[in-house]
Amino acid sequence: MKKRIAVYPGSFDPVTYGHLDIIQRGLEVFDELVIAVARNSEKKGLFSIPERIEMLKRLIDDKRARVETFDGLLVDFVLSHGSRVILRGLRAVSDFEYEFMLAQTNRAMHDEVETMFMMTSVPYVYLSSTVVKEIATLGGMVDTFVPPAVQDALKKKLSQT
Repeated sequence: MKKRIAVYPGSFDPVTYGHLDIIQRGLEVFDELVIAVARNSEKKGLFSIPERIEMLKRLIDDKRARVETFDGLLVDFVLSHGSRVILRGLRAVSDFEYEFMLAQTNRAMHDEVETMFMMTSVPYVYLSSTVVKEIATLGGMVDTFVPPAVQDALKKKLSQT
């Protein structure tokens, strides 16, 4: 029987409880999950790609999940991993239009690749990495949004700037 492999792409800058929620639930649906840390030239990240990968690897304790990075077209990355599924988390309705456009564009390039949307669990509906970074930069508590290892990494990184 062929393994069901999905690719969960994102910047994960930093990884939040919302990301971890989608990863955990994705592993309940798929046999393998590739967490794909995107190199986005338009965004200046707080954490380097290697730092994000390391954080994710420390937080995910499941041999069916692997963390990699990619640049280029997501659909090409998906197909190169023997997958035909992109897993995306949806928070509020405001995410839908952008995610719908991406899904349709990816499908136009490779119609064998499907995008599956998973609704974020209620506690994380309005949670984003951008909000977490802003709160942390202003000295606020982020313990309800990110795991302790990420809190520590944020403190350390922000003390260097």
